[in-house]
Amino acid sequence: MNESPHSLVPPAAASRGQSAGRFPFAFGRRFFLLLLIGLVWIGPAWWNVRYLYAMALWDAFVVALWFWDLARLPRPPQLEARRIWAIPPQLALQSVMTLELHNAGTRVAISGLIVDDVPIALRNAMPEVDFAARPGENASVHYVICPRQRGDAALGSISARYQSPWRIAERWARFPAAQSVRVYPNLEESKRETIHLIRSRQTTVEKRLQHHRGQGREFESLREYREGDDMRDACWTATARRGKLIVKAYQIERSQTVWLVLDTGRLLRARTKGLSKLDFAVSAALALAQVALYSGDRVALLAYGRKIRLRLPAARGPAHVRTMVEGLAQLHGEVHEADHVRAAESVLAYQKRRSLVVWLTDLTETAALPEVIEGALRLAHRHVLLFTVIGQPDLRALLEQRPESGREMFRYAAAQEIAHRRDLLLRTLRQQGALTLEVEPSRLSSAVVNHYLDVKERNLI
Repeated sequence: MNESPHSLVPPAAASRGQSAGRFPFAFGRRFFLLLLIGLVWIGPAWWNVRYLYAMALWDAFVVALWFWDLARLPRPPQLEARRIWAIPPQLALQSVMTLELHNAGTRVAISGLIVDDVPIALRNAMPEVDFAARPGENASVHYVICPRQRGDAALGSISARYQSPWRIAERWARFPAAQSVRVYPNLEESKRETIHLIRSRQTTVEKRLQHHRGQGREFESLREYREGDDMRDACWTATARRGKLIVKAYQIERSQTVWLVLDTGRLLRARTKGLSKLDFAVSAALALAQVALYSGDRVALLAYGRKIRLRLPAARGPAHVRTMVEGLAQLHGEVHEADHVRAAESVLAYQKRRSLVVWLTDLTETAALPEVIEGALRLAHRHVLLFTVIGQPDLRALLEQRPESGREMFRYAAAQEIAHRRDLLLRTLRQQGALTLEVEPSRLSSAVVNHYLDVKERNLI
C-alpha cells in the first residue's frame, strides 16, 4: 500500500531555444587573441606608417572571420533543452538532475556553458555546467540538488552560451522550461525505516507467540489443542464434530482507525540539524501511516495551527497514501501558537468510535496548565492517546554537563526546572490513562512506530 516514489517524479520540462536578449551573440576569447596578435604591426609602424594599414587589414580579416564563425553556429531555435528528474525531490535527500541539450544543427559541433535557474530551496547556487554536442546529437550534463524545505518550488528558464570549435564567435540562447515541482518528505528514508521496523518487530512477536497463543481478539482459525492453550478458547462444537479438542486461534485486530494529529504552531518551527521539528514530525507521521496501512488499519490525518489546515478522513489504499503524501509535503510551521483545544474537539467530532490518536506536538514553557494538555485530556477519556512530545536535544545536553561557574549553574537550574515541568505534565497525562512519549527529533519516527506496534500487540484499542 505504500506510495511508489516513481509515481511522484515530476515530468520532464522541454523547450526549444529562443534568442537571449536583443543581441544574442558575443565575441569569443580567441577573437580577442587574434586582435592582440595584430598589434605586432605597431612595432614596424614606428619606421613605416604603411604597416598600420596592414594592421587594419588584419583586424578586418578577424572581424570577417567572426561573422563567418557566427553564421556557422546553430541558431537558438535549432537547439532544444530538457530537464529530467530521476526521482521526486525529497527533503534533505541529494539527487542528481539531468539536463539534455539537442543540437539539431548540421554544420558544426558546439560547446559551452549551460545554466539552470534553480531556486535556493533546492540548491544553494545555480548550477553552471560545461557541455559539448555534435551536430544532430544530444549532450547530457548533471548536477546535484538537496532540497532544504518541503512544499512547491519554482524552477525558471535554462540558459546556454555556446561556441564552435574555433571559439571566435558565441551565441546565447534561452529555453523557457519553467516548471513547478513539489518537495516531499524523505520517502526513501521513511520506507527503509518502516521495512526495518516491521521485520524486526514481526520476528520478536512471532517468537513470543510461539509460547503465548491467543494474543489478539480477532478470530483467525481453528486448530488442535496444544499444551499451554487457554481452555476458555476451546471450540466445543468443532471438538464434538472432530472427536478431539479444538481451540480458537486469534490474531491482532485489523481494520482499526489511527488518527495522526500534527501541531504546526510556532513551537515546531525550532530547528535542529538543519531541519525543523515539524519536518521530523511529518517524517514520523508518514512512517507511522505506512506501517498502519501495512497492518490493515485505516489512517486519518489532522494538521492544525490557529485553524485546521488539513483533515483527511480515515481510509486506506494507494489513492489515500498519495493524498496524504501531497498534504504532508505542503505543511509549514506558523508563527503563532496553535489552537490545541480546537484540534481535540475536531477529532472528537469526527471520530466517535474508540481509536488510537497519535498526537505530535511540543510543550510550551508556562506556569499554567498548557492548552495542549487540556486538549489531550479530553481525547484520553474516549480514545487511546499516544501523546508525543518532540524533545529538545540542547536542553538534555545542558543537563548532562556539570556546571563550573555561576552563570552555568543558573543555566543548569533553569534547564532542570524546565525538564521537571515537562515530566510533571506528562505524568499528569499518564495518570489519566494516556500514553506519553518524549523523544529527540532524530529518533522520533522509530519511537512512534514502536509504540504503535506495542499498542497493537497489547490490544489497547
